[in-house]
Amino acid sequence: MRLYSIPGCCGCWLAALLLSLPLELAIESATIGSVASAADTRSTLAAAVDETPRKLQEYIAARQKYDDDANAYWSSIADKRRVRITKRRDNQEILIDDYVLTQPPAYSGPPKPIDPSAPIGEASPRKYVPVAADFLQSAMQEFNFAPRQPQSEIEYKRSYAEVALAAGLTKQQAVRIYGFEAGGNGKYDVQAGLEYPTPGARAISTAIGYNQLLAANSVELLAEKGDHFISTLQAKAAGLSGEAREALLRKVAVLETMLDFSRSVPDDWSEHEKLAATPKGLGIHALNLELDVGPLLQTHKLLDSVVFARTKGYGAALSAAELEMMNLTGDGNGFDIVLMPLEWRDQVPTSNFFRQDGYERNPVAIRNNVISKLLAATDAKMDEEVKLQGANDMAALFSR
Repeated sequence: MRLYSIPGCCGCWLAALLLSLPLELAIESATIGSVASAADTRSTLAAAVDETPRKLQEYIAARQKYDDDANAYWSSIADKRRVRITKRRDNQEILIDDYVLTQPPAYSGPPKPIDPSAPIGEASPRKYVPVAADFLQSAMQEFNFAPRQPQSEIEYKRSYAEVALAAGLTKQQAVRIYGFEAGGNGKYDVQAGLEYPTPGARAISTAIGYNQLLAANSVELLAEKGDHFISTLQAKAAGLSGEAREALLRKVAVLETMLDFSRSVPDDWSEHEKLAATPKGLGIHALNLELDVGPLLQTHKLLDSVVFARTKGYGAALSAAELEMMNLTGDGNGFDIVLMPLEWRDQVPTSNFFRQDGYERNPVAIRNNVISKLLAATDAKMDEEVKLQGANDMAALFSR
């Protein structure tokens, strides 16, 4: 019986040879290949270890040059932004040279070398991002409050449409921004990263709802508009009786407690971010899920931008894309985009309206790297999403 049948099959030939040798000799022969292989591995590893310091130095030098270039670039972005702010305050003409007209530097050097002799460690776990269940739990634990959630999606949409129309938002603004921010079919509790039922999907931020408010937005809006929210609920309670009225007044009392907490720090975004990361801050964020208060929060996120433009003397109606720029980059930066002459928009990089960390996390702004492209991409996305059923349902409510 042949022990191998394929000419040149080294593995089979070695097996046959070993079976025909005395045991000691067979063991010795079998270990020769593995010893040689181990020696080759050690030699390769030693060479790689020897190469690591040189490659590391090359990486450090390249990275340092990039960091220096990037720091200089983003410093110039901040400097030019301050110049524009001062000029607008003093009613001076803004020139195209008041913007940085080059794109941010991109790292093109060698990758950071991996030390082949270092032990393989476990990957660092991704930071957990709280989700709607956490917001609701915090609201109960911190404020003994369970938001009144809608019985159906259309119930929340109807409440949002009533509030938005009363505030002066247009159908175009509300529906197209809903399409852009919430994906055209997003529910009132849609959260960034969880827009679609993808296996293994995880929240990527606390942004939630039709206009994707972050927890810090909720804290800030409550601090700044809380008195209005409370008076709105009190007026609604005045038209009710019995348990419905008492339930709304209890909600007012909770809002007053939340308002005190939101105003426990200066009215500053960084301070509100800190509050938003606390259990009480997450409890406030749960108000977005509340049928009476959520539409107020979602509406005022956009309304504040409209009011900002008006106070700056801008009388024209903001397009949905322009309003989204203010929603995306902040009122001051977004309004800067609104005022930009059309002929400049092909020349001014989107990086002028972001901080470095925000820009590097925004693939849309990087891909559409001048203002004309960013506005066009925003409009195109809105055109696509408003065709979906959720946007159609909202549009119908604004048409009544």
